Amino acid sequence: MTVLVTGASGNASGAVVQALAASGIAGRALVRKEIALPGGIEAVYGDLNRPESFVDALSGVSGIFLLSGYDRVEELLDNAVRAGVRKVVLLSSSSLDSADTSNAIAAYHHAAEEAVTASGLEWTFLRPNSFMSNTLRWLDQLRAGDVVRVQFPDVPISTIHPLDIADVAVCSFAEDHAGTIHRLTGPVALTPPEQVDILAQAIGRPLTSYPMTRAETHDDLQASMPPQYAAAIESFFADALIDETTVNNTVEEVTGHPPRTLQTWTRENAALFGEVRSGGRA
Repeated sequence: MTVLVTGASGNASGAVVQALAASGIAGRALVRKEIALPGGIEAVYGDLNRPESFVDALSGVSGIFLLSGYDRVEELLDNAVRAGVRKVVLLSSSSLDSADTSNAIAAYHHAAEEAVTASGLEWTFLRPNSFMSNTLRWLDQLRAGDVVRVQFPDVPISTIHPLDIADVAVCSFAEDHAGTIHRLTGPVALTPPEQVDILAQAIGRPLTSYPMTRAETHDDLQASMPPQYAAAIESFFADALIDETTVNNTVEEVTGHPPRTLQTWTRENAALFGEVRSGGRA
């Protein structure tokens, strides 16, 4: 078995690369530039928005770990069928739990799922909660001081470790999960201030949360991303369009191990915050 991992420099796909290597499964990592890769993983160079740029990399591939939201996915899938690829594991989204797929985020994930289903390839869809690695969005604030402004402060979320997503993906390639939608959560739902407290313990800093109002959150989102995506995120959490609070046991059922905790993620990644000092001092 050989698995092509698209977007291999990202959080989830990078974790899939690690999990494949740990499982002894051959992999090819689709990247735009050279990155460090574990043994047993071959770098292939191309652009996911340009399927013609990595057609040759599909030869001998049995499965593809695919991301949503890219151009010409139908062409990529046609290329995969012609190359003899058998299955696709698609990283989709919890946003599809809602019957409303009209918002911008749910729409592109829904389109990707529809394209994969229509391709005729075996498929498994992963619909995870927000990633624990989203904690990195606070880095700029931590460079300025010990106060972290948190959006949706009263909404607990059972965030998920990217390696748990990756482990489920690897099981989906190695076993028969055809036609399965895996809804993935972390082990416990935590509010953003609780997440900040856990990060503070891991990096040894006296962090304080500032709970942003709905209006402040709206303005912050609108300033940081295209308006259609900002509106989708606000509706997800402020209007409870999706449920990322409920915890399920899918990770343990599929992989045989319980989902990793946020304490684990923050300890593993404390060095990413290592250059940050209280008050921005070196």
